Amino acid sequence: MQECGDGFDGFKAIQQHQPDLIFLDIQMPKITGFEMLEMLEQPPAVIFTTAFDEFAIKAFEAHAVDYLLKPFSQDRFDKAITKWAEQKPADKTTAALIEAASFSPAQSQRIVVKNGSKIKIIPVHDVFYLEAADDYVKIHIHEGYFLKTKP
Repeated sequence: MQECGDGFDGFKAIQQHQPDLIFLDIQMPKITGFEMLEMLEQPPAVIFTTAFDEFAIKAFEAHAVDYLLKPFSQDRFDKAITKWAEQKPADKTTAALIEAASFSPAQSQRIVVKNGSKIKIIPVHDVFYLEAADDYVKIHIHEGYFLKTKP
């Protein structure tokens, strides 16, 4: 079990430990929970634990395991764990959650890409143009270009 203070630390911990389930906040320092999930090649199952109810509908539409609105009780936490334990592996549901989250207003203002082992946040207004490159998108900015695997 590990607790992380921001999305970058969470990303590193998930890559290192490869958990089956994570508890994730949406509003975190540096990058959002949705952006962190997008960076993972094989994201684990997700139970959101957040104070923001405006993302709940999108999360449930995309089949998130559960959505715990802070503050929550021990009983509500236990129910979320039971729900996760009864489900099949959430690879497809987590991918659907990430897809739905990519349409949120915050996502439309910046692009998060991996550059080797580093994460780069590109404000949309810094993008010169986008180019299709097989299964990737080349994002051209003043520093050069970055590849993104998501359309």
